Amino acid sequence: MEEKYRQQPSNIIKVVLFGPESTGKTTLSEQLARHYNTVWVPEYAREYLQNKWNNERKTCEPEDLLPIAAGQMQLENDLTKKATKILICDTDLLETKVYSEAYYVGDCDPTLEKYAIENTYDLYLLTYIDIPWEADDLRDKPDEREEMFEYFRATLEKFERNFIILKGNKKERLNLAVEHIDNLLGK
Repeated sequence: MEEKYRQQPSNIIKVVLFGPESTGKTTLSEQLARHYNTVWVPEYAREYLQNKWNNERKTCEPEDLLPIAAGQMQLENDLTKKATKILICDTDLLETKVYSEAYYVGDCDPTLEKYAIENTYDLYLLTYIDIPWEADDLRDKPDEREEMFEYFRATLEKFERNFIILKGNKKERLNLAVEHIDNLLGK
């Protein structure tokens, strides 16, 4: 049962875009996938929660987190098979864990927490809050960006993840990300 939250073994280099809402993760995921001629893993929660909002006018609830985690890992595991040397992930379960704790007073389902910590990635690209916040049906923390960024950074430090912080405009972020990914690829 819990296997649906686990990464399947792979020799692919995996890079995760990580950070608060509306900080350019999806845009950069698409750019990096194009640059490396590979696929990228979209954020499953966006589709899942947008459907929930459209159909029920409800936002994320604690019982949504495990289905979101399972959907995210299904996407990642499927797309890993289609990737070239590198897979770009718009999010991971560690990000889901951060949001769970931020929204539900420090609470995180033990299964989600286990796999958020066990699943591994080669590099995290922590996106800074210097991109203007854009509203949509799901985003709701425009006044808490700094606190959320620090929470994301502290989580990466706590679990000793390899990460860099991306700041600046789209081109500057892309160039810095490519530099670090090229190092992983031995270029």
